[in-house]
Amino acid sequence: MSEPPRSKPLQAKAIATMWRLLARCSPALLWRLARGLGPLVHRLSARERQVTEINLREVFPEQNAGQRRRLARDSLCHSTATMLELGFAWMGAPQRVERSIHAVHGRELLDEARAAGRGVIVLAPHFGNWEVLNFWLSSHFPFTAMYEPPKITELDPVIRRGRERMGAALVPTNARGVAALLKALKGSQAVGILPDQEPDWSGGVFADFYHRPAYTATLLPKLVARTRARVVTGVARRLARGDFEIHFLAADERVYDPDEAVAARGVNASVEAVIDLDPAQYQWEYKRYRKTPEEQQDHPEYRRFRLYR
Repeated sequence: MSEPPRSKPLQAKAIATMWRLLARCSPALLWRLARGLGPLVHRLSARERQVTEINLREVFPEQNAGQRRRLARDSLCHSTATMLELGFAWMGAPQRVERSIHAVHGRELLDEARAAGRGVIVLAPHFGNWEVLNFWLSSHFPFTAMYEPPKITELDPVIRRGRERMGAALVPTNARGVAALLKALKGSQAVGILPDQEPDWSGGVFADFYHRPAYTATLLPKLVARTRARVVTGVARRLARGDFEIHFLAADERVYDPDEAVAARGVNASVEAVIDLDPAQYQWEYKRYRKTPEEQQDHPEYRRFRLYR
């Protein structure tokens, strides 16, 4: 059960001020800062480091310990960059954010679907900078995405303004939000879904993610069945100099299967295909295997390190 939002006005003011200051920086400078801070984050953030290392052992068993340690360090470096870039994505001048996107691959997948009168479901995993992806999508298409308020209540209007400023419509993560997604898709619009966030017990099935069962949401096949929408995976990949390129990939064909378990495996396979672009840019510190089918509780390694929350 997630922690309910709390009022923390002083902390919220400090965070919002930091975002505004970082919004003035270039992506290249933010990336240099992240590379400088990354080793410190890896050393001091024991929880994130341990979850990352557990997940990498699960998904890349063929790598040796040294390779996985390097990948863990690189991954936390990219996660640090994403956090530093939030102000840039939400508050930076729109022209600057647009210029930081040097290429868009696969846009035709969205254009062709909408030209045929079909909506587009964009699976947006925690890869690269998903806030830059939101910026681009809402700048170029009618775009709707689900939104869950932050844990600090005073940050809610700040984040909403940042995500909605280019025209995105944010809807709640409940039945009313699902109805809004359906309406948008039936109007040949684009909607965004997080495909790698663990749902409540009533909203998912177990499906393999890198050959291990992961509890996966079943919202996607429900939307597809009712709208005939096309499904793509979208990410904003960070380049070596700190700016970005957008990638849209056709989703695994199993996402269209009426069997929810088959469709969920298609969702996870689609996420795996994106991760293959650059495994270090995926947010491995998320406890993707927290629920297990055998015990319907936390992964034993997470419990071993008291990483069950």
